[in-house]
Amino acid sequence: MTHPVLNRRALLGASAAGIGLAFAGRVAAQSRGPANKLVVVIARGAMDGLSVTIPYGDPNYMPLRGGLALPAPGETDGALVLGEGFGLHPALTGLHALHGRNQLRFAPAVALPVRIRSHFEAQDVLENGGETLSRLDDGWLNRALVSAGGTRLRGLSIGAQTPLILRGDAPVSSWAPGGRVRGGDRIASLLQDLYVDDPMLGQNLARGLATEALVAMDGPGETIRRNDVQALGRATAKLMTGPEGADIVAVSLDGWDTHAGQRGQLQTRLTGLDQLIAGLEAGLGDQWAQTVVVVATEFGRTARANGTQGTDHGTGSSLLLAGGALKPGGPLGDWPTLADNRLFEGRDLAPTLDIRSVFKGVLRDHLGLDRAALDAGVFPDSGAEAPALTGLV
Repeated sequence: MTHPVLNRRALLGASAAGIGLAFAGRVAAQSRGPANKLVVVIARGAMDGLSVTIPYGDPNYMPLRGGLALPAPGETDGALVLGEGFGLHPALTGLHALHGRNQLRFAPAVALPVRIRSHFEAQDVLENGGETLSRLDDGWLNRALVSAGGTRLRGLSIGAQTPLILRGDAPVSSWAPGGRVRGGDRIASLLQDLYVDDPMLGQNLARGLATEALVAMDGPGETIRRNDVQALGRATAKLMTGPEGADIVAVSLDGWDTHAGQRGQLQTRLTGLDQLIAGLEAGLGDQWAQTVVVVATEFGRTARANGTQGTDHGTGSSLLLAGGALKPGGPLGDWPTLADNRLFEGRDLAPTLDIRSVFKGVLRDHLGLDRAALDAGVFPDSGAEAPALTGLV
């Protein structure tokens, strides 16, 4: 079988249980936002981009990756073809179906603006949207809510804690899958009495109970079992629909730190990611057409396998964009190739695109934020990084 060869310029210019809601913000409650929806999925632990968007057309891929290399499309257990010499991991069948409907795009070599390999530091930079390691105490998604006017968009965090990316001045809701507060719950009733005269806590509790009610709509609903990410996707979608639905959502998926036995671990993790997005699509129904999902990670992994058939902390990785709001287009950014003299510090995929450029493109084209607000407020001091998408919707 003949496969296309990738070169450096080939891509340039291509287009906890219980009450489950809390507030991270400090300003007035928001009103109903527009129909457009954004979901940001953070793959925590450093996702191996070379196993997600597989550069099988690069002649250096197979010899460099060794036992971690995946077969090309058309071969047994081979990659799912994307075009331009790239393929998807075979676990991502749902995302590949979206690609067939022009609802999937990807950036194969993105990174943070600062080169670091510490999970904690890199996740902070990814979420706060800053230029350096200087600590910001709020996140770029929350600043996007503020830049949109503070009342136009609703934010929602899925998980036991609100992550940094959604912390800040704009109030956001959070829902932790697991328990459900029922109308006769004595603790909920006591809290309602306790907070009745408190303008902030009373409102927060009321929204928390309302969030649980939304999840339980249409009857008792399904129980979300541990690791049932498709059900999590459907439940999250339920909180995004209707007149009170969230417009901007953040979800974290852990477990991407694959230092050993990477092939088996990634099969599990990527299957879960695929199911999460399938659940979102199914749950959103017609509103999927107004939705963009971004999958990002703090950094990539080494290009070569280590001695335990895993990979260590690297630099460049992949970013995925999915959703019915996407217009057709190819990969985003340049491809650096995997030639030895092109690897970053002789070991990692070299990044060619600042991840903030992709975030900016989505916020501008999909949610209507202007360039000046993105450059100065949402991503401070980032004017040199232009939005990477044009005509997203």
